[in-house]
This record gives sequence, structure tokens and C-alpha cells, in this order.
Amino acid sequence: MPTFANPARRRGFTLIELLVVIAIIAMLAAFLLPALSKARERAAAISCLNNTRQLGLACQLYTDDHESFLPYNLVMTDASPRTNINWVNNVMTWELSSDNTNLATLTGASLGPYVGGVTSFFHCPSDRALSVMQSAAGWDRRIRSYSMNAMVGNAGAFSASGVNVNNPGYKQFFKITQIPQPVEIFVFLDEHPDSIDDGYFLNKDAPAANGAYGAAADEWIDLPASYHNRSTAFSFADGHASLHRWLNAKTIQPATPHAAHLPIQIPDEHYDFDWVMAHMSTEN
Repeated sequence: MPTFANPARRRGFTLIELLVVIAIIAMLAAFLLPALSKARERAAAISCLNNTRQLGLACQLYTDDHESFLPYNLVMTDASPRTNINWVNNVMTWELSSDNTNLATLTGASLGPYVGGVTSFFHCPSDRALSVMQSAAGWDRRIRSYSMNAMVGNAGAFSASGVNVNNPGYKQFFKITQIPQPVEIFVFLDEHPDSIDDGYFLNKDAPAANGAYGAAADEWIDLPASYHNRSTAFSFADGHASLHRWLNAKTIQPATPHAAHLPIQIPDEHYDFDWVMAHMSTEN
């Protein structure tokens, strides 16, 4: 009498075959996950770049409606009065202040109408920095990652004389038409979460003994973010946006509360700081 193989047994896998399949899947995952992670980060960098470009275009639209005057860029502190005349109306902190979460501080400020109320333009997708207190409160992010060049726009009392007292050796650009090379001067940037506070991005070029600017006493007061492979997204006065990659390890600081230990002295390797100062304004 002939015998027949059990169909159920023919369809099964041996233990060796299952282990081989699992090993192949693990190998594929090992190859693919880094590529997927890089692709995800690249997508975040492109999104951040688009955000800064949108803020730059909003700024240009603002100047069209205000006789070429750039938006107000005021110094604010956590305790200072708020005003919607400023380009944004909040101060980022590591506390539970509503400034960190209240979207009306973006949409109600002077630049809000020019971004069509799209609040995502103010936040870098790679910016997930939160304090322990904020995480415990259930927050997933703060609402703003970008700041405006301190030498661009009306800085209120700090620029009432026509010169910014924080940087007297450099020109304050009140109008977009005053910028001699708009392609070279940045307006917005992705700022480090430790220094972002009021959205007024300031660094000072200290004068040397001979009165020239560019001394060895320079320090980072406000620090660019470096979420995107050691790079920061900038938008410029001509409307274009680009990523700038940093070279000095001191410029690359962890995006966690108080990790940057600002201000950071720059005793040598000034090229990152010098690049920012050269694209911030022009000397008087």
C-alpha cells in the first residue's frame, strides 16, 4: 500500500530555516535602520530650512506693508512687559511659563499675519529640548526654535540713537533697503534652546586694543543650534535660506537644559564666530 507525505508537515519550516530567516531580517534591519535614521534627519533639516525661508518671506511681506521697515526685534526678559508690536511676543524658558506653549504669542505678534497663522513655521522638528519640569507636566515641545538677528529691525531703546548700544561697531538695519548685500546678511536662524529666550539673537564683537573689531575676547552670548549634522538653518535678507555647518567643536553643544554653559569663551578657532559676525551686519 503506497504511503503519502503529510501535507501539513510539507508546509512547515524547520527550526534551522526559521533561524536563518530571523538572521537575514536582523541583517537587513542593521543595514536599513541607519539609512532610515539619516533620511528622517535629512527630512527634518529640509523642513527646518523651509521654516526659516517662510519666516524670511513673511519678513519681506511685512516690509512691503511698512515702507521697507523691518519688524521690531525687541529685547525682552521673562519679567518684562509683552507687546505684539514685536515679531514674536514670548520668552522661552525652562519653567512652566505659558510663553512656552501659548500659540497666540506667535499668531498675535506682528509677523503672525504674514505666515498665515501657520505656527509650525516657528518650530524646528528636531527641537525636542525640554526641562525635567516641562516633561513631567506632559509637554512634548516648546513652540519656538527660531530667533531674529539683533542687528536687523528696530530694537527699541537699544537702537533709539540709530546705533545698537549692544554692538556700536556695527550698523543697525531698520529698513530692508539699508542692507547693502541682502544675500550676505541673515535675518532668522535656528537658535540653541539654552539661549533662545526672547528671539533677539545677539553676539558682540569686542574691540581690540587698536580699536578695531574682532578681538580675542569674543564669546558666544547666544548660540546657534546644531540639530542638523552640525549645521544651522539661516534665512537671509534676499529671501534665500541655507544650512551652515560649524567647524569648531565648542559651537556644537548638547540641546538639553543648561548644557551649553553660556557664555562660552572663544580663545582660539574663531572661524564659526567670525562667520556669524560677518553675516550679522557690516561695520560702521
